[in-house]
Amino acid sequence: MTGAPRSDDNLAPALAASAIEILARLIAFDTTSSASNLALIDYVEAYLAEHGVAARRIANADGSKANLLATIGPAEARGLVLSGHTDVVPVAGQPWSRDPFTLAEHEGRLYGRGTADMKSFIALALAAVPYLTPRAMTRPVHLAFSYDEEIGCLGAPDLIDALVAEGHRPVAAIIGEPTEMAIINSHKGIHLYEVVVTGREAHSSLVHEGVSANMIAIGILSVLGRIAESERADHRDARFDPPWSTLTVGTIHGGTAANILARECRFTFDLRTVPDRDVDAVLAPFWAAVEDARTRLKDEGEETGVAVQVIAEVPPLRREEEGAAERLAAMLSEVAAPAGAVSYGAEAGQFQTAGMSTVICGPGSIVQAHRPDEYIEVAQIEAGARFMSRLIAMTHAE
Repeated sequence: MTGAPRSDDNLAPALAASAIEILARLIAFDTTSSASNLALIDYVEAYLAEHGVAARRIANADGSKANLLATIGPAEARGLVLSGHTDVVPVAGQPWSRDPFTLAEHEGRLYGRGTADMKSFIALALAAVPYLTPRAMTRPVHLAFSYDEEIGCLGAPDLIDALVAEGHRPVAAIIGEPTEMAIINSHKGIHLYEVVVTGREAHSSLVHEGVSANMIAIGILSVLGRIAESERADHRDARFDPPWSTLTVGTIHGGTAANILARECRFTFDLRTVPDRDVDAVLAPFWAAVEDARTRLKDEGEETGVAVQVIAEVPPLRREEEGAAERLAAMLSEVAAPAGAVSYGAEAGQFQTAGMSTVICGPGSIVQAHRPDEYIEVAQIEAGARFMSRLIAMTHAE
């Protein structure tokens, strides 16, 4: 994909206006990760069908959610993936000043849950569909919309597998997370774990009659604390903010009363690794502490123990040397600045791991994501529309 496509100055405003109309429809669907996204998928599927585009659903195990995959143009050619997640974070407990599921425009901003993260990119991709004429296209565009990104990028692996299984080998994937149309070529990996320590209840004055799960958990937690400090002190990558792998304990629940040895202590932790840090190496002291605790609990009865569950594992996005996706995104966005890195995780690393050159580039600011009164600047929609108009020109170029 070479040669700078020329943007149609008349097309971009029409794309922006259409995208805002579509965005209003998308925002109206409450696709909080704890709920189903099928109503939104129904809408998108019907919209694509109206324009002669067939889409394929890839459902989760119980059928309550689905990814959506559609290809426009010559399937045998190497094309481009435009990908975004359909789920949003909760609004419960946040002090919104307006209905979060009704798009509202005020002073150049569009308010609503998902405007920044990241339904605006999906709306722009859909707005481009009527202009992507399959018979005239020299390369395909794959639309890949996922579920459950916000709770660990759970839907994307099946979506990516389906894309590859259909025989597609895209030259590039652009993940439309909010970057203000800047190009991001690196993000941290995400590793989420739940640890359950099971002891045996007894009166707190009779510690020899039981074992406190809380006390065992404290030992493991102290090791996690040392890992966090070691990463901060010894392993840095200046491209990220903060420039080290972070480890935080998100939740802890243990015990029933002050005078009862806790039967159970349950906690979760979140490790965000910079791309050059191997998760197994980082967590080696943790796994050693878990095995030590299990050994100590062997004589306390079969009901005791330590269980570790992996909640999510998302690979980092690694900077590519002369990456095709980075070159393409720079051409489409007309951004000359060097690509950057972000500390949040995304589905980009999953696409890259599957063999696709990948970057993140999308409208809106991550600063507005997940907050009450989330918004996107209309100017960002307009910038995204110019990006899409160049993409349309590129796909029809000889």
